Amino acid sequence: MELLPRVGVAAPGPGRGGASPSPTRRHRAPSHPILKRSAAVCGAVAVCRGGAVARRSRWSTLVTAAYYTGTADLVDFNWETLGFQPVPTDFMYVMRCSEEGVFTKGELVPYGPIELNPAAGVLNYGQGLLEGLRAHRKEDGSVLLFRPDENALRMRVGADRLCMPAPSVEQFLEAIKLTILANKRWVPPTGKGSLYIRPLLIGSGAILGVAPAPEYTFVVFACPVGHYFKDGLSPISLLTEEEYQCAAPGGTGDIKTIGNYASAVYAKERAKERGHSDVLYLDPVHKKFVEELSSCNIFMVKDNIISTPLLTGTVLPGITRRSIIEYARSLGFQVEECLITIDELLDADEVFCTGTSVVLSSVGCIVYQGRRVEYGNQKFRTVSQQLYSALTAIQKGLVEDSMGWTVQLN
Repeated sequence: MELLPRVGVAAPGPGRGGASPSPTRRHRAPSHPILKRSAAVCGAVAVCRGGAVARRSRWSTLVTAAYYTGTADLVDFNWETLGFQPVPTDFMYVMRCSEEGVFTKGELVPYGPIELNPAAGVLNYGQGLLEGLRAHRKEDGSVLLFRPDENALRMRVGADRLCMPAPSVEQFLEAIKLTILANKRWVPPTGKGSLYIRPLLIGSGAILGVAPAPEYTFVVFACPVGHYFKDGLSPISLLTEEEYQCAAPGGTGDIKTIGNYASAVYAKERAKERGHSDVLYLDPVHKKFVEELSSCNIFMVKDNIISTPLLTGTVLPGITRRSIIEYARSLGFQVEECLITIDELLDADEVFCTGTSVVLSSVGCIVYQGRRVEYGNQKFRTVSQQLYSALTAIQKGLVEDSMGWTVQLN
């Protein structure tokens, strides 16, 4: 799959100005300098090819198309401190739809605030979707993406559910590539983390009644991240949530809409106050079937059989979830998508969760109705360790990608 950088970015040419890297930075200067932002002109002034300064909209393009230099250019950053928090990078991508609901030319702009009407559909009625991807730096300096086409397709499914126009798969992939290459110096060194890419599709047009917004904006930003959970690869602790739900039959639990996450915040914060990493949700009807965590899918292993909750409309079809199912089956494991009771989960040999943010995290204990069940003291159990090692080796380009999942950006 080849992603072509052609949308909304000016080609480099002679005479284009650019600030020199800060003397405190130890990384090698790119062959095509990235233009330096000025607080006085942030998003409002474009530097033209001939050197003249032209006043334009805040969505003006301030960057050239050629970022990849073939060298491991890096910002001067303490990569050992990476967690899962926002880190401002250099650029983000913005694309708006036309009045006919068709997304057209997008562009790279300096990373920063975006302007929204207070009556915007996303602010008043939550009309918005998000996605998440990770990009890894290989030893040769190139960057690998993991199954980005799946994210593009999932966003289109979600957009249809929320009555929103969506970028085509080609537009989505192009925006992702341009955002990564514009921020390539923020892709952590091999083994030090990854660049997390967050595409957003929001109802940016003003609307007062409950209805589809008249305008939509697609935004892609990125930041370097480490492990999602604060204890890194250590087994996590889950508190079973019995009072609150974040999805219901006929609702939006099977799409990645922003409202699903807002409704999960209270339960997750309450669990963290009690010393747990996350909450485990049960089905909203019977309250006995396992569904998912606030941020990822869940798996169990019993007698070498891998099981994960069936997609019934209240569980997000995770891309990492699907990848684990496919890869485990390729290794000869029996994998079942089925209804799993909480009692069956508590009796499992191993439990682990998967997602773009968490990758694959082992579960060390689950608390249910005051009962605490532990799954051993090892950091990973046998099956989950095997799957984690195999998946991350593919994502990082350490082994040949026999599944055809990765896309290399050169």
